[in-house]
Amino acid sequence: MTSKTLTAPAVALGTWAWGDSGEVGDGYFGSQLTESGLREVVEKAQSNGFTLWDTAVVYGMGHSETVLAQALKGYARSEYQLSTKFTPQVAGDGDDPVADMLEQSLDRMGTDYVDLYWIHNPADVARWTPLLIPLLRSGRIKHVGVSNHNMKEIALADQILGEAGFRVEAVQNHYSLLYRSSERAGILEHCRRHDLPFFSYMVLEQGALTGRYGPAHPLPEGSSRAAVYNGILPQLQALTDRMGAIGEDRGASAADVATAWAIAKGTTPIIGVTKAGYIDGLVRARGIELADEEIAELEALADAADVDTRGSWEHDM
Repeated sequence: MTSKTLTAPAVALGTWAWGDSGEVGDGYFGSQLTESGLREVVEKAQSNGFTLWDTAVVYGMGHSETVLAQALKGYARSEYQLSTKFTPQVAGDGDDPVADMLEQSLDRMGTDYVDLYWIHNPADVARWTPLLIPLLRSGRIKHVGVSNHNMKEIALADQILGEAGFRVEAVQNHYSLLYRSSERAGILEHCRRHDLPFFSYMVLEQGALTGRYGPAHPLPEGSSRAAVYNGILPQLQALTDRMGAIGEDRGASAADVATAWAIAKGTTPIIGVTKAGYIDGLVRARGIELADEEIAELEALADAADVDTRGSWEHDM
C-alpha cells in the first residue's frame, strides 16, 4: 500500500505553457518565457505554500519537464511535489512503455520518484493501468491519478489498481465555468463521496476567463488558443464583466474569481503560471469566499454564454 494518502493543495501549478520554446508562433500559448522569469515564479510560489507542480511529457515533448527541474534547482526534493503524466498516444513500443516514459521523465526532472503520476488520456484502460502497479510497488511513483477519464474508465482503473492493494487517488479533468461536464456526469460527486481529490484544469480557459481579453483585446495572434477562443470572446463579456465586479469588491481580479469558484466547488484548480505576479492572484483566490448566490449567478451567466470549449483531445464525460 502507498504509505500515506495524497494531500491536495488549495491550488496546483500548471506548466503546460513552459513547454513553449518562447519563439513567437512556436508553441500553444505564444508565451515569451525566460529562465530567470520562471525561477522567480518558483521562488514566489514555494514561499507562498504552492508546492505541487503539474507537468507532462507532451508539454513541449519533454521541454516543460526539463525547464521545471531547472527552475526548482536548489530546493530540497521534500519541499515540492512533482506531478507528471504517461500519455498513451505517444507511448514507445518497448516491453513496458509506461516504465520507459516514466524513466525519461525522472531523468529530465533529476529525481528518482514522482509524487503523482497520471494516465493522461484513456486510450485503453485495461492495457495501461496494470503497468502502474510495479512502479507503485517500487516507490518510483507515490500516487496514481487518471486524467480525461469518464466515470466508467475511472471505475475500471480503480478496480485494476484495487486488486493489487492500490487505488486511483486523484482525477484531473477540464473543468471551468464554461465547461462543467465532469459535474454533470457525476464525477465531482463521486470524488466527494470517496474523498478523492479532483484537479480541475483550464479553469481560466487559457486566458479567456481572466477578464484580460475581450473583443477589443483578443488573445495573442498566431497562438493556438487565439484560434479557439477569439471568436467566442463577445459571448463571454457579460460573464467576465460580472466576475470582474465580484472581484473588485474584494480587491481581486476576474481571474481570481474564476479560481475561487473552482475551489468553492471542492476542486483543486491547476493554474498555469508564467509570471511571478500570477502567484499574488492565487493567494487572493485562496482567501475568497464566494456566496452561494454569487456561484449560482456566475454559472447562469456561463450557461447563457452557450459556448463549447471542449478540447480536441477530450471525449464526452
